[in-house]
Amino acid sequence: MTDPKIEMHYTPPSSDTIQTKPFPIRGERANFVNKPHVIAMVGLPARGKTYISKKLCRYLNWIGISTKVFNLGEYRRHATTAYQCHEFFRPDNIKAMAIRTQCAMDALKDVCQWLESGDGEVAVFDATNSTIERRQLIRNIVVEKMGFKLFFVESVCNDPEIVEQNIMEVKVSSPDYANMNKEEVLADFMLRIEHYQEKYQPLDETQESDLSFMKIYNTGEKVLVHKHEGHIQSRIVYYLMNIHIVPRTIYLTRHGESVMNLESKIGGDSVLSERGWEYAKALSNYITSQDIQGLRVWTSWLKRTIQTASDVNAPQERWKALNEIDAGICEEMTYEEIAEKYPTDFAARDQNKFSYRYPRGESYEDLVARLEPVIMELERQGNVLVVSHQAVLRCLLAYFLDKNADELPYLQVPLHTIIKLTPVAYGCKVEHIRLPIDAVDTHRPKPKIPGYLEERFRRKEKLLRT
Repeated sequence: MTDPKIEMHYTPPSSDTIQTKPFPIRGERANFVNKPHVIAMVGLPARGKTYISKKLCRYLNWIGISTKVFNLGEYRRHATTAYQCHEFFRPDNIKAMAIRTQCAMDALKDVCQWLESGDGEVAVFDATNSTIERRQLIRNIVVEKMGFKLFFVESVCNDPEIVEQNIMEVKVSSPDYANMNKEEVLADFMLRIEHYQEKYQPLDETQESDLSFMKIYNTGEKVLVHKHEGHIQSRIVYYLMNIHIVPRTIYLTRHGESVMNLESKIGGDSVLSERGWEYAKALSNYITSQDIQGLRVWTSWLKRTIQTASDVNAPQERWKALNEIDAGICEEMTYEEIAEKYPTDFAARDQNKFSYRYPRGESYEDLVARLEPVIMELERQGNVLVVSHQAVLRCLLAYFLDKNADELPYLQVPLHTIIKLTPVAYGCKVEHIRLPIDAVDTHRPKPKIPGYLEERFRRKEKLLRT
């Protein structure tokens, strides 16, 4: 007697068997927040509070935590007529003090309403909050009344050069000082600081032992953390311990054109094409011509990035985290092949490209999580050249340029182009430097009809030239 023959059939995974996230619920990213948080800044003027607030907001939004900055200065400018002079901030100016207190209450009301609405998870209250009395008021509203979590971040700076630099870089362009020259701005703002110093009470772990807070001294020279609570505050502390204000430049570039780029295939571990090698040489020449001090080069583990950076004369590091997005069962296929073989998945990715995960592969959301250590290290570093891949550089660009999850997967990162990022006061200056070597165009814009493949991607055996 023989055993019955069992026939086995393999069905490739599809969106019916692999769970993907539906479009377009923005809040479906991993939920790190079980209770709304208020991050309240503390410190004298020109200590970098707004810089920290904006960077923190950008970081938290990038990792999927809905965050918004509430800047008290904007409330004050809205509530008063044109700024006159530093006298407005005198502690004995009763009328002005009443206006400033009301503005603080209005801002805190908006903070609470925004968090209570469910739209937000973390609110950053950007103000001086420079007295124990004011901080206790904030605690009473945020913790006692609303039941939210509260964390104070104080920026302490005793270096007059840093303070003056901050005034000249940021405050000169403030609406408060329209039509005033730099010398007048500096003189008036220094007097404003003196008024605050009269009543300033730094955070104190003895007198305010019930508060959770961190103190950052001289832009990161020293950090003190007191009673931080939970996952979100831990991430905030770690992030703020890594940022610095030393001038530097970050250069981002994709690998040179690869053989698989010529074949219109995604993923894989291809070598460079002939033109890709030309770009590698041109990139090396460009970097040499710039004479960049202390440059470090980071590549992925894949051949095409290592080959692209091979002639660059600088210390090099290989990061597995910089590898291209894993396309799973679609690796080394063309868009046309994916559309034909897995039409449901192809359309699902078009519907929500950020959250869609390739069967047995990754989503852009996964990629952001994978790249968080890279961002942390980039914030710590000086001048860096990152040679990586289209999806990876989209994620990094979204962080530096403050792009949301809907924009991120469609950011243009062309081949044979260097993207030069120079951090400035509250953002990033971006320059695109196109080196004169032809390459295929691999960018696929967001289609108007999900699942529709543009004609230029249907031409089998033909190159997609720029």
